[in-house]
Amino acid sequence: MSKQQKTAFLTGASSGIGKATAIALAKAGYRVIGTSRTAEPGEMRDGIRLIACDVTSDASVSAAIAQAHAELGHIDLLINNAGFGIVGAAEESSIEQVRALYDTNVLGVVRVTNAVLPIMRAQGSGRILNVGSGLGFIPAPFNAHYSATKHALEGYSESLDHEVRGFGVRVVVIEPGTTATAFEASSVPADAPLSQYDALRAGYNVAYAKAMKAADTAQSVADTIVRAATDTAPKLRYPSGKVAQQGAFARRFLPRGLFDKVLHKQFGLG
Repeated sequence: MSKQQKTAFLTGASSGIGKATAIALAKAGYRVIGTSRTAEPGEMRDGIRLIACDVTSDASVSAAIAQAHAELGHIDLLINNAGFGIVGAAEESSIEQVRALYDTNVLGVVRVTNAVLPIMRAQGSGRILNVGSGLGFIPAPFNAHYSATKHALEGYSESLDHEVRGFGVRVVVIEPGTTATAFEASSVPADAPLSQYDALRAGYNVAYAKAMKAADTAQSVADTIVRAATDTAPKLRYPSGKVAQQGAFARRFLPRGLFDKVLHKQFGLG
């Protein structure tokens, strides 16, 4: 491998946005190692090297980063993509379910980042891309806990970027809108459903099905990630797709009362 070839380490690379991103980065000239919780030793999938990693385990993360660093020689790009969702009203999830969500979506990012940062600081360079969501800046009924984890990533990423710039490392948040991927199938229902929410839920489900018909593709998000990885002067946030871009604009410029009315209608809540 040429010492000049860029390298990337990507969590959650077996499907959806992660898989599309791994392939797109390889086409852009990166040597990529992706992770999957179920990867077998020596596994290659769609031309991408996969290694096992459970982002909820300190030991698993440390072992995966050490293996990737040994194979790649240096890590220029980290993409924190692993995550899942919970669909349901906020009070319909047990504390145990919410804790598991945060352990993956927030603490998983912190674990992997903390394992990679010493490598990047020693190199004097690196870029960290955290895959957030349009729900990281827009509140979403029936997605309160997922939205909260993505809001957390926004604050974490912005603060971290200020801390590590002096080491030649930059931090970026990718903000996809509604995206048609296997992520939807991996989202779990709230584990303590309440019938009191059924009428509101029905309206939300209709609105969500309509939104999915106009959803972005995993490839479009992957293209945004490659752009964020290669921009010479990276921005902090990269809304991906028309819906996320419109949402970011509305959140910033619409009066709060009007924004709430639009959001309420958009999510089928009356």
